[in-house]
Amino acid sequence: MGEGGAEGARGDAPQLAGAAAAAAAATADRVAGPRAAPPGRWPRAFPYVLLLPALVAELAVHIVPMLVGTWMSFLQLTQRFIRNWIKAPSAGLSNYRLAVDFTAPVGAELLRSFFVTVAVSVLVVSGSWLLGTAAAVALQKPFRGRSALRTLFLIPFAMPIFTGVITWSFMLQRDTGIVNTVLVDQLRLFQERPFWLLGGNSFFSLVVVAIWRTWPFAFLTITAGLQAIPSDLYEAASVDGAGPWKRFRSITLPMLRPVNQVLLLVLFLWSFNDFTTPYTLFGRAAPPEADVIAIHIYQASFITWNFGLGSAMSVILVGFLLVVTTGYLLITSRSARHA
Repeated sequence: MGEGGAEGARGDAPQLAGAAAAAAAATADRVAGPRAAPPGRWPRAFPYVLLLPALVAELAVHIVPMLVGTWMSFLQLTQRFIRNWIKAPSAGLSNYRLAVDFTAPVGAELLRSFFVTVAVSVLVVSGSWLLGTAAAVALQKPFRGRSALRTLFLIPFAMPIFTGVITWSFMLQRDTGIVNTVLVDQLRLFQERPFWLLGGNSFFSLVVVAIWRTWPFAFLTITAGLQAIPSDLYEAASVDGAGPWKRFRSITLPMLRPVNQVLLLVLFLWSFNDFTTPYTLFGRAAPPEADVIAIHIYQASFITWNFGLGSAMSVILVGFLLVVTTGYLLITSRSARHA
């Protein structure tokens, strides 16, 4: 009995030692606290540390200016209070009432500028999408010189906007511009040299320049979308006797629907908010026919020195774009679910 008990005790010794070691390790962990991350593994907060510079930049560039602009819209911030604009008296909702009073001159001019901007945006989005889609479909199949054509089509989008628009302003000059030289002197389409940067022609000049600027982006986006369409679909449609237009309507457009939904929204927001193109083309005082809302707000703020009214117009513009964007996303998502 004594020898059997001794042998059992010796057999249980490793288990007892292991249990004691585990208990000692657990006690040490409780005393020492959480362990450091093993080598080769990042701590959980590391992704947030990487996002921190982007969040700070977003706050400094977008969020803070938007909040300050919203606050300024409730102030009587005119030229009298520019030096000490923080102490400008409160205006309440008077700036907003003045902006939306369409029977008064300020509200009537803002409404006219709004309709001009809507017309420009519709034409620019439509023209850019049509040109981009046509070019992307035409260059879908490989052929000799396709890469060179793609590079050539992307030049307007890659070129600095000031360079491109200033070149257009020189081309559209009445007396020395190449547009009138070709249309009047060479083709004889007009008896007199028209003004392209004044009067009613300024609207069409702005639309043409804006389309020239934005259609390469539509071309690039749709080209990327076409790469995701399987070629087997086109081959099967060709075998069934479908022509180019039938294949485009039945295969290309339905397959590009998600791309077009995002593309049309981006093009609309870009064209509706575009300030650089009309400002570079016409300067501070755009003609009434090309007085888009971005230039109108600039004139209300920096020409008449009524920053409170200009800020109210900007807040109204942001609210309109938010409503349009939300409605567009709801409609497109609902149609996608039904499809």
